[in-house]
Amino acid sequence: MTSQFVVHLGQEAIFLMLQVSAPMLLAGLLVGLSVSILQAVTQIHEVTLTFIPKILAVSVALMVALPWMIEKILDFMRNLMRLIPTLAS
Repeated sequence: MTSQFVVHLGQEAIFLMLQVSAPMLLAGLLVGLSVSILQAVTQIHEVTLTFIPKILAVSVALMVALPWMIEKILDFMRNLMRLIPTLAS
């Protein structure tokens, strides 16, 4: 196992983490931005108003994207398991 292989594996893991977390982060970002615009337009500055829509949006995004996320993580783990015999030599 070379240092290049370890760096490449780390890069793949970080990229996978970004891919898997993107649906929830984007949902929270879009809902937060739209609630903030709504608050600015209506001048309603209730702090708790932003939390419930964000929580609901992130939960829905998680439920929708969960099968895809699991498949991506399982593919990554399957590739790691396939590499184990080559790492021992």
